[in-house]
Amino acid sequence: MNIRHPAVAGRFYDGSPTQLKEQLDNWLLPPLNAENKHITDVAQTELRALIVPHAGYLFSGQVAAAAYQHLREYADTIKHVILIGPSHRYFFQGCALPTASQFSTPLGNVTLNTQTIAILSEIEDFELSEQTHALEHSLEVQLPFLQTVLRNFSLLPILTSNVSPAKLAKLIDPLWRSNDTLLVVSSDLSHFHPYHNAQQIDRNTCDLIEHFEPTLTPEQACGSTGINMLLLLAKQRGYKLTRLALNNSGDTAGNKEKVVGYVSYLISNTE
Repeated sequence: MNIRHPAVAGRFYDGSPTQLKEQLDNWLLPPLNAENKHITDVAQTELRALIVPHAGYLFSGQVAAAAYQHLREYADTIKHVILIGPSHRYFFQGCALPTASQFSTPLGNVTLNTQTIAILSEIEDFELSEQTHALEHSLEVQLPFLQTVLRNFSLLPILTSNVSPAKLAKLIDPLWRSNDTLLVVSSDLSHFHPYHNAQQIDRNTCDLIEHFEPTLTPEQACGSTGINMLLLLAKQRGYKLTRLALNNSGDTAGNKEKVVGYVSYLISNTE
């Protein structure tokens, strides 16, 4: 069995299974106050996708948790997760799929959808690459969240590089039809601007997202390809976006001289 072992456990998130589980359990409690009722109502319409950040948990973990906590009620419904994030270490044409059959974290192993991976690997815009996935954090940091809120699910992990959002949307569209399939897009926002400048940049980026404008650049969001792809499909299907949390590393565990922005969204079917 080919297992992709964790590359950033102990750095981006706790390497101890006990401490990691305790942290996530605390973060993933359902919202209790009245001001979050409308968010719960939106999620209950039928949750189809998330946009979540992928920095170290100390910096962005609670922003991600604000979205993941809404998955608990879907623990028995969601059987498949399509996870899309940017490749930080390698540039290539199209998208990269892993050669592994499982991804491992301190919380255990996640089974990959090897059948779909085999089919996609025959398409021109996809390649199999163990190297590209080996050290990448943008997908890995999402796994402990998914393992905590869902039960039995298979994972389709996709790293993007030089591929158009429109082309990616055509490839993902047929895979993301069933109600038992969740799409998760992993992306941070702007990088290394002074605190107040970053706030303005990120507010403008969120305005584009909330108007379904698939024009984001990597400077606005490192996972812009995945977000733009999601916006194309969400607009086409008449889905609703709900912003849950927006801040940056200057609000959490970093200084305010050069910050990284984080946002989380729910994407729901309004029918």
